[in-house]
Amino acid sequence: MTKPSLTDLLRAAVSAVGGTERPGQVAMAEAVAEAIDDNSHRLIQAGTGTGKSLGYLVPALAHGERVVVATATLALQRQLVERDLPRTVEALHPQLRRRPQFAMLKGRSNYLCLHRLHEGVPQDEEEGLFDQFEAATPTSKLGKDLLRLRDWADETETGDRDDLTPGVSDKAWSQISVSSRECLGATKCAYGAECFAEAARERAKLADVVVTNHALLAIDAIEGAPVLPQHEVLIVDEAHELVSRVTGVATGELTPGQVNRAVKRAAKLVDEKTADSLQTAAETFERVMELALPGRLEVIPEDLGYALMSLRDSARNVISAIGATRDKSVHDEDAVRKQALAAVENVHAVAERITLGSEYDVVWYERHDRFGATLRVAPLSVSGLLREKLFEDRSVVLTSATLKLGGDFNGVAASLGLSPEGAEGEGVPVWRGLDVGSPFDYPKQGILYVAKHLATPGREGTRGDMMDELAELIEASGGRTLGLFSSMRGAKAAAEELRGRLDNPILLQGEETLGELIKTFAADPKTCLFGTLSLWQGVDVPGPSCQLVIMDRIPFPRPDDPLMSARQKSVEENGGNGFMAVAATHAALLMAQGAGRLVRASGDRGVVAILDPRLATARYGSFLRASLPDFWYTTDRNQVRRSLAAIDASAKADGK
Repeated sequence: MTKPSLTDLLRAAVSAVGGTERPGQVAMAEAVAEAIDDNSHRLIQAGTGTGKSLGYLVPALAHGERVVVATATLALQRQLVERDLPRTVEALHPQLRRRPQFAMLKGRSNYLCLHRLHEGVPQDEEEGLFDQFEAATPTSKLGKDLLRLRDWADETETGDRDDLTPGVSDKAWSQISVSSRECLGATKCAYGAECFAEAARERAKLADVVVTNHALLAIDAIEGAPVLPQHEVLIVDEAHELVSRVTGVATGELTPGQVNRAVKRAAKLVDEKTADSLQTAAETFERVMELALPGRLEVIPEDLGYALMSLRDSARNVISAIGATRDKSVHDEDAVRKQALAAVENVHAVAERITLGSEYDVVWYERHDRFGATLRVAPLSVSGLLREKLFEDRSVVLTSATLKLGGDFNGVAASLGLSPEGAEGEGVPVWRGLDVGSPFDYPKQGILYVAKHLATPGREGTRGDMMDELAELIEASGGRTLGLFSSMRGAKAAAEELRGRLDNPILLQGEETLGELIKTFAADPKTCLFGTLSLWQGVDVPGPSCQLVIMDRIPFPRPDDPLMSARQKSVEENGGNGFMAVAATHAALLMAQGAGRLVRASGDRGVVAILDPRLATARYGSFLRASLPDFWYTTDRNQVRRSLAAIDASAKADGK
């Protein structure tokens, strides 16, 4: 039998999901198939509306070997597993003569742990175990959540937290889940045969397509113990998020509370002298942290260095002692021991990492009004790690609506550990970039307006002229506004000010769950929604409810951000332009994502308004503008008001 053509397979899949075949989608599918066939790598920018999920799923399913798809957001994981994959598999089955299997795989703490549910949580109290269901009053929020979880455990087939609706608080979920370090292991656990996390792993081992998240991909790469099944092809969707997710997984932290919990958990399992040693080290560390001021520690202060060495050494002794003793008087000893070991091992690992002082790590203090000081350590760069762990022994396709920054792929490629496109040499992964465009006509559908007449934003204080501009733009558009702010303080200040000035309802991130806010915003065209980071990339509201997207300023990282400033300094010390490589690239990525909120469908019209004159006047402005969709560009405030009023009038005439 002749092998079905990629074009025929794609046509069948597009028809099955009720879509329209697009040239960009065809070009993407061909590029993915080519990368798989010649075992090379691709960076593919596919604009909103391209249908990129099918653009990579069809060649992946046609390939026949196992493929891992890693995404950043829960929404896309669910879309793939619940909608795109089932329909695509059915559509391709007659031509492929096989029905590929697919499965979702997440980190262990995303699954309900039956041992925790039935045996309780090892606690810090002397009695060793504590029944969380008895202690939480049934009328409290926590109590209600826990009772609902107990009922759900009898019904669920997956034990996956994301299948529980409505969800529960992190605190409630932590009572019935474990991290991989705390897990007893299927062979030692009384509930191993029924374990939800183990069942998910087994399904993944049998699947042709495994859908996972960036965090699990990072754990698989960093920790050396494989959690993903062997695979021939890796597809990273929402690839613009990968570096920050990998950085997050590779970041360690220590707080006095966390160290004290480790001390309490270990105390009942080791002799008094060993426990006292760790307790003393914890007290010393707590005293140092009380005086900690936020900021980077380029040199570890003497008192902190001493405290960390004491923590490291006493934690090592506790780990040895826990491993060498058994105490049958402790109820559910294996679980208590495993949780104590996990807590102490984490303290030891972070203390040792900072004490060793790698030049490739950045160490800093953070302070939180409620939680006090935290000591953090993160890699200066994850590019070397990604180059070594990601691109060997498999074909990798990275895709997103925003991978070309300033007009090319090289900036994003460098952050992933890749040499410039076309570079060759020993151990240099070969890759090619492809921009398949977008089905949208950006110059006709959108306007990019820069408020050139405004004052340059300063670090502090309210911007009166910016508030006036914001109010006038919202009035002209009749509401219909998504306000993207570089800080929560800025979003709150704008919401408070404009609630007093305008009749339009103004929703503010944090005052309700994100899902509810977006639903309310989409339902009422007069409504505005203001918020910060998660709104820059998490909002999909096609139609007339979102016809104006406002950014209050260019979202450069804060000058006092320890990790970003360390990365910038490192680039400069190596002869590069630190500002462009780090700060401008960070801002370009966020602005491209933010601007992408405007046009979500072929009938959408509107304005992206940047209330920061530097986009028009600064030298780096052209780099940032080249990273945005190709909207019609203007700095004429009167023209924009007329355009917004016309778009509003047209929507009202259509009854929207």
